[in-house]
Amino acid sequence: MTDPRPAAVRPTSERRFPEGFLWGAATAAHQIEGSPMADGAGPSIWTRFAHTPGMTLNGDTGDVACDHYRRWKDDVKLMRELGLQAYRFSVSWSRILPEGTGRVNQAGLDFYSRLVDELLANGIEPLLTLYHWDMPAALDDRGGWLNRDCADWFAEYGRVMYRALDGRVKKWVTLNEPWVITDGGYLHGALAPGHRSRFEAPIASHNLMRAHGAAVQAYRAEGKHEIGLVVNIEPKYAATDSAEDAAAVERAHAYMNEQYLDPALLGSYPPELREIFGEAWPEWPQADFELIKQKLDFIGVNYYTRSVTKAAESYPLNTGVVRQPLGTYTETGWEVFPQGLTDTLTWVKQRYGDIPMYITENGAAFFDPPVAEPDASGERRVRDPLRMDYLQKHIGAIHDAIQAGCDIRGYMVWSLLDNLEWSLGYSKRFGVVHVNYGTQERTPKDSARWYSKVIASNGTHLGEPLPY
Repeated sequence: MTDPRPAAVRPTSERRFPEGFLWGAATAAHQIEGSPMADGAGPSIWTRFAHTPGMTLNGDTGDVACDHYRRWKDDVKLMRELGLQAYRFSVSWSRILPEGTGRVNQAGLDFYSRLVDELLANGIEPLLTLYHWDMPAALDDRGGWLNRDCADWFAEYGRVMYRALDGRVKKWVTLNEPWVITDGGYLHGALAPGHRSRFEAPIASHNLMRAHGAAVQAYRAEGKHEIGLVVNIEPKYAATDSAEDAAAVERAHAYMNEQYLDPALLGSYPPELREIFGEAWPEWPQADFELIKQKLDFIGVNYYTRSVTKAAESYPLNTGVVRQPLGTYTETGWEVFPQGLTDTLTWVKQRYGDIPMYITENGAAFFDPPVAEPDASGERRVRDPLRMDYLQKHIGAIHDAIQAGCDIRGYMVWSLLDNLEWSLGYSKRFGVVHVNYGTQERTPKDSARWYSKVIASNGTHLGEPLPY
């Protein structure tokens, strides 16, 4: 029987994670790199989107971001000092192929090659994500994810990266969060490329999954290690016991949680999608599902919050979300609910079998006070107790899932650095390391120092009192 006590309050001997469990942090290219057009790179859809008036808070762009493109070596040194064992990052497609296909920009490829070499020299395993939302603008001009040719474009890009880095990189990810790409970028217009169309969203989703399948096929021909898919999962719970709310939960769950894993792992879409999209839902050829359903070595799960769902008249799901009066909420308005992570991981195992999983993102934006003046030891602190509490409870929830039989291989905190939070600009800080955007000075927050001890103890430090 599963121990009902949260992992963080169990005896130390029960909280150790499996040997070989990878502890790391995650970032995304456009959010941290800056210099998006440097050294022959082409513009991406996010370069274009952010420079369109009114699309981002305060007109913030990724032109500088965390200046990681120039400060990468110091950032790797910081990772080593924190004891990170792994680093999940993404590649800017338009740094590699400025026109999206064809000509390879060697300077862009060299940047990531140097980064990977530096990670390995510091004992940090790279986890490389091919696509974290920043399609080359030249391909968007050709229809982007609405053009069926995107599967070939993406496979070509993948082959360039595999040939350059496979072996040094042993864990690859095709797509990060296809749900966000289509819901934000093609249905609601809040993210690049900023479209709002019920008819476009399912086409973009389907083509993303075809591109995923083509990139996995290309890896099987070129690579010799592991490749997977990263999805964001948000468990849905009914607001009441009514039949209407139960049906709303099924729709919301199918739309967000099953829409991408089902075709990738089962070879079909959940039937609720036809009900959700109605006349906008196309008929897909069976050959597409044969392309999409490729053997995967792992699934990456990004988890932040849950949704308490009710029936409502809202486009296109006819669902609504009920805010919990006693809940704790982050700066992005997301409820802190660690039990949802355990529920999510056990659901993946129950529905899709014993596929290995990594927690590829998990974290929270809270208000952080200013960096304190140096104390007697010369150390400068950023006190972020709410983030420490969030991480402690969520890592404990992962331990609960492992005890329930889930094959979870690693944990990547989101994020290593405060960074550009997409259309919210620099208003939300997710990092365990504070970034002064004026000076680019990095200061590990209390959460980073605490997480470092969790890594060093392989999880047993979870049971120690938080250093408030």
